[in-house]
Amino acid sequence: MPSHPKTLGVGQPKSVLSTEGEGRPTWVRYRVALASVLMAFILYLDRVCLGEIVKSDSFRGDFTASPQEIGSVLGAFFFTYALFQIPAGWASDRWGGRRMMTLYIVGWSLMTWATGWATTLAGLLIARLLVGVAQAGAYPTAGSILRTWFPLHQRGRASSWVSFGGRLGGMLAPALSTVLILSFGDWRTVLTLYGIFGIGIACVYWFIVRDAPNQHPRINALEENEIGHPPDAEIATRRPLAQLLAACTLSRSLWLSSLVQFSINVGWSFLITWLPTYLKDNRGVDPLMGAAMVSGVLATGMIGMLAGGWASDAAVKRFGLRVGRVLPLCSATTLAGFAYLACPWLGSTGAVVVCCGLVAMMTDFGNPSFWAFMQDIGGRNTATVYGWANMWGNLGASMSAIMIPKLMLYGEQSGHGFAPVFIVCSGFFFLAAIASLGIDASRPIGHQPLS
Repeated sequence: MPSHPKTLGVGQPKSVLSTEGEGRPTWVRYRVALASVLMAFILYLDRVCLGEIVKSDSFRGDFTASPQEIGSVLGAFFFTYALFQIPAGWASDRWGGRRMMTLYIVGWSLMTWATGWATTLAGLLIARLLVGVAQAGAYPTAGSILRTWFPLHQRGRASSWVSFGGRLGGMLAPALSTVLILSFGDWRTVLTLYGIFGIGIACVYWFIVRDAPNQHPRINALEENEIGHPPDAEIATRRPLAQLLAACTLSRSLWLSSLVQFSINVGWSFLITWLPTYLKDNRGVDPLMGAAMVSGVLATGMIGMLAGGWASDAAVKRFGLRVGRVLPLCSATTLAGFAYLACPWLGSTGAVVVCCGLVAMMTDFGNPSFWAFMQDIGGRNTATVYGWANMWGNLGASMSAIMIPKLMLYGEQSGHGFAPVFIVCSGFFFLAAIASLGIDASRPIGHQPLS
């Protein structure tokens, strides 16, 4: 008699699964990936939308705040988002990704909804702080779920799909929010709709996703065999947070990968913060045309995301786990560095935009390798380990927001224009490329290399 998958333990070797009479393998893991893509879409939609909403006449009619006060509200999200990466990731490792991700989606959706009910700047600030708390666990938890549901040679592609969903949500958020505000005439209604939509996605996620394949009622043994048995499932255990953090501090690969993430975010953040200003003030581009150019740059990155997922998995098959994870990441960050380095010497605005598009494409090309690397070394603690690295990445983005205006001022005073900005951003990408050479995906946190 064939063994029913639900009777098998999480660590049960795939060799015991009987495929007799199963027919074709189910595709449950792709539904799990789709639910994660929807999560990432609403994640970025809710994260980015307020930046466009605060520009609307509807919002300004309710709040007469200075740019500095509005900036504090918008920046509040990133403070708690970075601070809670590790605790939120650990909670998912401890109590299960399905349960915690559903709570996270509901939490930030309710806080997005509550943002629309705020009548004071203090209320807006508190709501955005809490959105950051709830969203902190999203990507770490998604990485943990993907590790369980996809075999090693498919982790890059699965990660690229989820990242693509996030980029799509972020790219559509400004236009969609503007259209909805014009349609309903009220920014508060838009946030209410986003909150309800998010709660709907949380329900979809709970219905589709399980913490492990053997827990899903719709999966058959053939698909479980295809997913396989993670090589580090036996040695990676759920540890107390303090013990796990101690292991993280002793991992050279994790420190180097954190430096990679920090450096990439320093350079990449320019595209979504100061590129429109550069095009307007230094290149004389009309603001509407500049917005279209920036959207094109970010859309180019989405192409790189999908290509990078395929490249990461193909490199692992061809060169093995260690070199296969490093090669796409190192190559992509090197090319991004050269693209930024060329910008100060280009006379054509179109050529600069093309180079910035290459930066976006290469950043996102390397992203799936980074996601997969965290799944490789994290084991059952993937969410916590990913939270560690993502925390450093967000600190890099924060540093960029502080550093670039100072570089702009230095360039203006020294007569070098935007050249210092491009050169420093390129330097951080080169630093990321060098640091990536030292990471080793075959060495899980606190254990010997995988055989």
